[in-house]
Amino acid sequence: MSRKFLTALPVYNEVDTVSEVLDQVLNYSDDVLVVDDGSTDGTSELLAGRDDIRVVTHNPNIGYGAALRTAFAYAQEHDYETIVTIDCDGQHEPQRIPGFVAAREEADADIVSGSRYLKHFSGDSSPPADRRRVNERITAEINDRLDLSLTDAFCGFKAYRVDALPRFRLTEDGDAMPLDLWVQAACQGMRIIEIPVPLIYLDEKRSFGGALDDVVTRMEHYRDVLNRSLAAAKEFAPAGKRRSGCAGAAG
Repeated sequence: MSRKFLTALPVYNEVDTVSEVLDQVLNYSDDVLVVDDGSTDGTSELLAGRDDIRVVTHNPNIGYGAALRTAFAYAQEHDYETIVTIDCDGQHEPQRIPGFVAAREEADADIVSGSRYLKHFSGDSSPPADRRRVNERITAEINDRLDLSLTDAFCGFKAYRVDALPRFRLTEDGDAMPLDLWVQAACQGMRIIEIPVPLIYLDEKRSFGGALDDVVTRMEHYRDVLNRSLAAAKEFAPAGKRRSGCAGAAG
């Protein structure tokens, strides 16, 4: 397995978990980047006290999608072959990082995405009902409209081929960024695989921010992003590589 990979963590106000998670991640990844997305709870001070990671700081907070774009740009600038993204709230198991890198290389995949619903693990959590319902519905819509076969559209544990990243034109700053990602990946004909990861919820009441905490509003927002992403992607995606659902999916 190649060792030229970067593990990147988008972080916003994770003072209670960031130190422990980073200590674990460093057991499995030599190169670790934290994108501190405008934290105000003491996370920034903890990060500043470490010399075993790289930190890029947004000020003020921009959003999850923007933090991932910063990580993607860093991986390209520093000539990594693979970038693994992992959340910093304790819901992902760092010991699985090498498995993501190996899966990406062995399958020659552009994206390896974790799925919490491919396999049941002993000790799996029961997801909050509204989050599971939203995930199921949006994942089904993505599959139907893009001719994909995803089981978990929103898992943040992923590995990407860095050479494929310049093909994205991601614009979503917030938590809906994965929808833009899937649309563009499908319309670019990228090779996508899923691998199972445990289902771990440590903070079932975690906020999406403002109006998006309302399930109906969140669904409407996700569908709006999906429609806008489809309309935009058709303008630059290579027609010869599009999946069958991409060309007319925006309707």
